[in-house]
Amino acid sequence: MKKYLIYLAIILVLGGVFYKKVFIPKHTFDTVQATQGDVEIKVSGIGNVGAKHIYKIGSIYGGKVLDFNLTQGDSVIKGQIIANIDSVDLKDKLNELKNTILKLQNDIKSLEVQKQSAIIEANYQNEVYKKNKKLYKKHAISELEYKKYVTSKDTAYLQVKNLASKIDSLKNQINITQASINGLEERLKRYTIISPISGVITKTFASNYQVIMPNQALIEVVNPNDVWIKTYIDTRISGDVKIGDEAMVKLRSSSTKYPAKVVSINPNNNPITYEREIDVKLDKTLYPFYMNEQAKIEIKVKKLNNVIKIPNKVVSFYKQKEGIWVLDNNKAYFKPIDIIAHTDKYVVTKDNINEPIIVPDPKKKTLTDGMKIYHD
Repeated sequence: MKKYLIYLAIILVLGGVFYKKVFIPKHTFDTVQATQGDVEIKVSGIGNVGAKHIYKIGSIYGGKVLDFNLTQGDSVIKGQIIANIDSVDLKDKLNELKNTILKLQNDIKSLEVQKQSAIIEANYQNEVYKKNKKLYKKHAISELEYKKYVTSKDTAYLQVKNLASKIDSLKNQINITQASINGLEERLKRYTIISPISGVITKTFASNYQVIMPNQALIEVVNPNDVWIKTYIDTRISGDVKIGDEAMVKLRSSSTKYPAKVVSINPNNNPITYEREIDVKLDKTLYPFYMNEQAKIEIKVKKLNNVIKIPNKVVSFYKQKEGIWVLDNNKAYFKPIDIIAHTDKYVVTKDNINEPIIVPDPKKKTLTDGMKIYHD
């Protein structure tokens, strides 16, 4: 009998220890109270440094790259020569055409002299013709002799026309050659690569003396004024974001928070992640900047007045409903709530919540309706 009493005593002691050390702690939960006040609603997202415009600068012609000594991080200004492309024999062709024009101009000068002499001769033959025409009418000369003067006069004028035609032909050749020269000069200009903007080189795609293909880019340039943060925000919380909303940007490389504004919202949501692409531009130009650097963005979307604030950590799902666990007569009861907004710390509702709110703890007993609760 004494042995059984000892066993019973041990069981009672162990039961008491279990009750105090295990059962009660697993049924003991912290509680918080809902608070009332104004809430500034923000949405957050993670993004990367990007730019509104990224300029790829290169040559429309292929060839060997010359005088190219720039690298990533270098600054360029509008109108600066980036590099030259070897034009091979293009300059020789240009000089050849220019020499052709000089020769044609000299030929024209020579023909103009011949034309003036031919005009004088034609005028002389015309005067002789007129004189002999009168003699022919008076039958002072024969018809054969008269026709000789007509032929001489016509031949002289044909010579003038022939020389004028040759001069016109040479002038046309000059015009055609000059057009070719203009084309080659314009083409030569394009062998010199000039930056159309001022900015910072973010990438290089070739090196000096490398042979490139037509339309190949040499550098990528970003103007610091075009830099923005491209962020992606869950469409469930991005609906209130609009262009012009104030924002704060924190770069991964810095603890500084930069004021910014929403400047662009992509009308197409990502079909896989269900995120909305939103571009945020800093109020002040970011320099230096590092493309694709990660950043955290907070966007202020609206302010709610006189609402109920509940810590995020107390919100639970129970029987497919969203709500909170409240304490009533030391028992837990699930209370669905109508959540009208989320912040990084709170959920916001207009429901009246006067009861203490139980803070769920995954290390403790799973809450159920009517469960006995101990609280600190």
